Amino acid sequence: MVLDFVVIKTDDGVTAEVPSINGCESWAHKEDEAIEKALELLRFYNNLDNSVEIKVDKAGGNKTKTIYKLVFDKDLS
Repeated sequence: MVLDFVVIKTDDGVTAEVPSINGCESWAHKEDEAIEKALELLRFYNNLDNSVEIKVDKAGGNKTKTIYKLVFDKDLS
């Protein structure tokens, strides 16, 4: 499965979200923390355990917004 992942930097912190999953959004003062929290929510919403590897590949962006692709295997059965 491949999902878009957006990280937006603002004056007061960082927001990380998976736009295709309602509610899969986090905020923190540091980028790494926001990303980690959003990935935890992704695991929760998709019932993924910690053994499932999620690859985070940078796809583009600008000074304040970075777009990533999240790549992982999900059993659809």
